[in-house]
Amino acid sequence: MDLNSHIEKILWTDQEISQRVSELASQITQDFSTNSDSSSSSSAPIMVGVATGAFLFLADLVRKIQLPISVDFVRIESYGSGTVSCGKPKITCDLKIDVRDKHVIVVEDIVDTGSTLSFLIEYLKSKGSLSVSVCTLLNKPERRKVNFELVGSGKFYCGFECPDYFVVGYGLDFAELYRNLPYVGVLKPELYQ
Repeated sequence: MDLNSHIEKILWTDQEISQRVSELASQITQDFSTNSDSSSSSSAPIMVGVATGAFLFLADLVRKIQLPISVDFVRIESYGSGTVSCGKPKITCDLKIDVRDKHVIVVEDIVDTGSTLSFLIEYLKSKGSLSVSVCTLLNKPERRKVNFELVGSGKFYCGFECPDYFVVGYGLDFAELYRNLPYVGVLKPELYQ
């Protein structure tokens, strides 16, 4: 099966993504170097990848951040295998690292309605995080249904503003397929409707 033939158009190439990831990593390095004593493990940010979509983005991002960091994953379900949310988000695989009194950077593949992110930020706040920032590859503000508030001195880092297309690639999927495409592209509508 040629997955490339399922793509209507490419929005961001692997080179464009790589360049933007480098810029985001540089900004995070700068922000967290000046905000804390980066040599202290207690002040090192914890990068929390939202599984499974953020795994490629997180891997590329952390390799370019020039700070001591910790990495963990959380799995939150709200969509099932389709394109329509199946209700309130719930954590199905929790963090292993204690985030109390730590700076947390949530790494997302895409921020769409905002419900999953809002839920996760509140969860991390309840666990005692000192600050919660968000670094997302894609942001779809026009689809936002739930606003989210960052915690403490948290910041919002965004790779690209995404038009309202159904996108796949670079970790983003449809029915667990297309994550392995090296770019972000628009899936042909006949494949998901």
